[in-house]
Amino acid sequence: MQDEWDKFVPTAKNSTFLHMRRYMDYHGDRFPDYSLVALKGDKVAGLLPACRENETVYSHRGLTYGGWLVRAAHFTMLDMLAIWDSMTDFLREDGVKTLVYKPVPHIYHTYPAEEDLYAVFRHGGRLVESNISTVVRQDKKLGFDQNSRRGMKNAASNGITVGESGDFDAFWEILSALLLARYGTSPVHTVDEIKLLHGRFPENIRLYVAKNGCRVIAGVVVFVTSMVAHVQYIASSPEGREMKALPLVFDYLINEVFSGLPYFDFGTSNERHGWYLNEGLIMQKCGMGGRGIVYNTYQLEL
Repeated sequence: MQDEWDKFVPTAKNSTFLHMRRYMDYHGDRFPDYSLVALKGDKVAGLLPACRENETVYSHRGLTYGGWLVRAAHFTMLDMLAIWDSMTDFLREDGVKTLVYKPVPHIYHTYPAEEDLYAVFRHGGRLVESNISTVVRQDKKLGFDQNSRRGMKNAASNGITVGESGDFDAFWEILSALLLARYGTSPVHTVDEIKLLHGRFPENIRLYVAKNGCRVIAGVVVFVTSMVAHVQYIASSPEGREMKALPLVFDYLINEVFSGLPYFDFGTSNERHGWYLNEGLIMQKCGMGGRGIVYNTYQLEL
């Protein structure tokens, strides 16, 4: 049902390009697909991006968010409850014992779409993970604090330039080195994967960099939806940090490139499933006018 799936996604009130099969399936070898389709008669009523590992279904481990996707028109709370009743019966019959559910945060909704959160409550779901993200509401900006403005001035006085780039390789070198040195980890996407996805979604996956002459010294990968410009990756080289390049990049993104979208999302600042808060990182984001919204995860025992 790939065609039906991809035709439905753009019509849903809480979907983004991450839910298209062309995005979801790039890492299908790592996350065995278990996506569900809800039918009302012979018409699609909802989609659940999901994967399965043994007796647990996740919605979806390869996505930042991925709850039930539904339309605004001709869909009510009663329809959502009917979907959840049918889904839980199906999961039990198929030997599933646990559902881990990541709803789409409200800033991505084009119309109110939290019916699934009530259904989670009705089915005994409990909150098991909460990550705090830092978001700018574009029509009511708080602006940059003194430290961020000072950083912008320093970068500009050093001749740092900012713009969109296709040089993912150069940025990935900086990003990979930073993650390895600080956290002993690698980016979620390999450079080949991000270039593949950028090729499939060039208007949605975009790279912006700061340069000192011809050298990339900092950058940001932004995932763009109809409601949100979401920062997927941030990285700066030692030279970029010394020259305070990132505030200049973010000023360009917030106040020029994405000023017409409702929200600019700096991304989460947590580790260990939300229990650790990187206080220095979140204060930098707050210094550029962001405030908190949560990305929650719920668990249901079936």
